[in-house]
Amino acid sequence: MNRQRRNPGAYAALAALTLVCSACSSTFAPWESPSAPPMSTSGVPAGYYRVNPGDTLSRVAGAFGQRPQDLASWNQLPSANAQILPGQVLRVAPPPNYAPAAPQAQMPGGAPAAAGIAMPAPVAPTIALAWPARGPILQRFVPGKSTGIVIGGTPGEEVKAAAAGRVVYAGTGIEAYGPLVIIKHNDQVVTAYGRNGKLLVKEDDAVSQGQPIAEMGTGGVQFEVRSDGKPVDPLPLLAH
Repeated sequence: MNRQRRNPGAYAALAALTLVCSACSSTFAPWESPSAPPMSTSGVPAGYYRVNPGDTLSRVAGAFGQRPQDLASWNQLPSANAQILPGQVLRVAPPPNYAPAAPQAQMPGGAPAAAGIAMPAPVAPTIALAWPARGPILQRFVPGKSTGIVIGGTPGEEVKAAAAGRVVYAGTGIEAYGPLVIIKHNDQVVTAYGRNGKLLVKEDDAVSQGQPIAEMGTGGVQFEVRSDGKPVDPLPLLAH
């Protein structure tokens, strides 16, 4: 039975989770920060989120594929454990020209490394994902231009969880994505499934890999993967 929640202040990303930019349009995702953000159906600009009762900074950060300490910084909060209140509007996308500080290298024993030592590049996600649907790729991932892929199929066809995890968002509060599901798989990876016709899960549901989570709408399913809040190409992660 569909227990879709119509939450006007929606969690959302990539994935992320973080979603009002589709993989094939020029609108922006909530975890992105356009110079002139469009208004969402919740009455706040894309890139922002209105706090609901029971929300915590950690939970909001996880739903948008961000780190609690980053949300605290972007919203001038004292710490990642700061209390947030219903109705409060939070920035959940990086500010313009935001560049995260590189972590300081550590020598054995915890001492800081000498200046000039190169830091390791971000590690790509190692999670293996199953196809959420089987069909033609209608839109591919293009860095800087799209945030995911669109997989074609038949309306009503099952859309399945790409990996085991927990549903952090299920609803229609982000207009450009239509009925949307976001699943958090671990502390690094979030997947998002947009443009559905009908949702089959609700927030906080634990799901297994291959479990039906939605029915496909018209135009296929929009599938996005976020690693540490950043969009990555789903295709290399999908089992062939």
